[in-house]
Amino acid sequence: MQIWDLVTRLGGQMRITAAGTIIGWDFGTALAMAGALGIDPASVAEILPAIEAVMVRALNEQREIRDG
Repeated sequence: MQIWDLVTRLGGQMRITAAGTIIGWDFGTALAMAGALGIDPASVAEILPAIEAVMVRALNEQREIRDG
């Protein structure tokens, strides 16, 4: 549950290309936020990449649909 709380806070920490394609979260910031929230960084490093992959795929698909 703590990692999900972190995920909900990472919305402003996305890495985006000049063309607007989302490529992921800023993991340095994610790990710093995890530490500040008292979340085990090893758990974040283990789980966050899988959540990131789903987020990137879903948001880029939404962008493609919206932009045609």
